[in-house]
Amino acid sequence: METAPLVLDLGLVLLLAAGLGWVARRLGLPAVVGYLVAGLAVSPFTPGYVADRQQIQLLADIGVVLLLFEVGIEVDLRRIHREQRGVLWAAPAQLVVTTLISAGVLRTAGVAPLGAWLPGLAVGMSSSVVIVNITRSRRRTTDRPTEEALLGWSVLQDLAGVSLASVLVAVYGVGSRPVAESLGSLVLFAGVAVVAARLLPAVLARLGDAHDLFLIVSVAAGLVLAAAGAVLFGVPMALAAFVAGLAISDRPETAEARRRLLPFRDLFAVLFFVAVGSLIDPGRLPEAAPLVGLLIGLVVVAKSGVSWILARVARLQARPVQLAVGLGQMGEFGYVLAGIGLTAGVLTTTEFTAVLGAIVISIAASAVLVRAAGRAPDAAVTGEPAP
Repeated sequence: METAPLVLDLGLVLLLAAGLGWVARRLGLPAVVGYLVAGLAVSPFTPGYVADRQQIQLLADIGVVLLLFEVGIEVDLRRIHREQRGVLWAAPAQLVVTTLISAGVLRTAGVAPLGAWLPGLAVGMSSSVVIVNITRSRRRTTDRPTEEALLGWSVLQDLAGVSLASVLVAVYGVGSRPVAESLGSLVLFAGVAVVAARLLPAVLARLGDAHDLFLIVSVAAGLVLAAAGAVLFGVPMALAAFVAGLAISDRPETAEARRRLLPFRDLFAVLFFVAVGSLIDPGRLPEAAPLVGLLIGLVVVAKSGVSWILARVARLQARPVQLAVGLGQMGEFGYVLAGIGLTAGVLTTTEFTAVLGAIVISIAASAVLVRAAGRAPDAAVTGEPAP
């Protein structure tokens, strides 16, 4: 029974996360905020109970892999092209513009030249989890065109962001590898993902009636591809998981795999956000506060502001104000990118803490403000009126 304390540890953390998630929803906040607070409560930086961080981190790593693997499977470019064509160019354009502005401002604020790019890209990318919750919430004020635009914009952000992040990781040379070798490894991993895209749907098709085996193979495929990308090709696991999911997307079998993965993904995603909360050191927040404020300002101006302009220019069938506010948060990729920067030594611990703090504040603010934006008198649809 040596593992009993660890099991008890995990159970208590999940119960605390569930309780604080419920409280957050009662306050009109997303449950994610409660999960983050739960992580802070059981972290070594706060008094009281301290959870086993290694265990939580392991499960959180599994959670972010399944989360981004499932998000990659969700990308359906043909459907986005059919229903929200303007998003195909507006979302990547927003990501590039936001990243350039944010990196430039952060560099001016004193962040290291290379280090400014990773949080700059983190500002440009939204949280897929939060956006899905916005479109599914019982309190939502979004209409169907706005929800479709939000979801399409989010997945295209992820697609463009992972591509840019892969280049940055290669340039950074994480693991002290030459740039050419890093880029070559990315190409090789992409080839492995393409091969998996041929094999996995065929295997899943044969297991369609065996529900237990279908689920096991689906989960195992995501974990193996992500870990192989990290171990064999030096690609960060989270990025490898998204690329693997993207490679096998748009297949009936993998769409079914995504549906069956959702409950497990949600459970592990809770642990992921708990792990993020446990990394926040309140003692460093006063020092990090100016940078947190700067990052939040960049989310408002360089991200939501740019998104609003592009939504109107693209004449999307969506409420431009609500779309811009719904996109106005930093998400799970921000944690991944900040972790890469900290590991590579181009971000300080204070800067890492600032990114985590900005993620928490922006998630809470966007989830509340997006409902108010839906009730605003000027929340009009820019394209044809929705039926």
